[in-house]
Amino acid sequence: MNKNMKIGIGIAGLAVLAFLAFGVFGIHTAFIDDEVNEAGPIFSSSGASGLASDDMTEEEVDEMNEVMVDEAIPAEVEAEEAEPAMPEIITLAQGQFIDRIHIGEGTAVVLTDGSEERFLRFEDDFAIDNGPDLNVYLVAGVDADGDAGLFDDDFIDLGDLTGNIGSQNYAIPTDVDLEVYDTVVIWCVRFGVAFNAADLA
Repeated sequence: MNKNMKIGIGIAGLAVLAFLAFGVFGIHTAFIDDEVNEAGPIFSSSGASGLASDDMTEEEVDEMNEVMVDEAIPAEVEAEEAEPAMPEIITLAQGQFIDRIHIGEGTAVVLTDGSEERFLRFEDDFAIDNGPDLNVYLVAGVDADGDAGLFDDDFIDLGDLTGNIGSQNYAIPTDVDLEVYDTVVIWCVRFGVAFNAADLA
């Protein structure tokens, strides 16, 4: 085998390894950050439509009514009554992320407005290594520093991790008992390992 053929085979081998690492195993995600900055969760009890166009001042309402009178439009817009006080957002539990197979930090909090609705929120100090197929689990029966092999035995999957950096929210099903499912785990589904975990207390 001549030298040029050996070099060609070596280059082809490196190309295959690069494809497997970046294309199949998703190792490239470890080098690319997905930064998010979600506002606090919106609870159903807020009654907010979420549309800025639904908010009008009394002056804007009066001006609209004058235009409608001038143009003989048979309708009148009424100013909205003062909205009731927004419900207080309460922190039910919180915990700090600790390293498992990857370095990470940040705060996980469980928020409620006093109703059955609850959200798991990662605060803006949240930052972990990125990786492929990362999901957010609520795990039962294992502490954050416990046996990682048990993390996927009894868990609630809250969905894909939105980003490896920054604040984000996850709705918690109303039937989940947080006294049982009291550990948050960032779980790599593809490789079956825990990146980071936090005990909720």
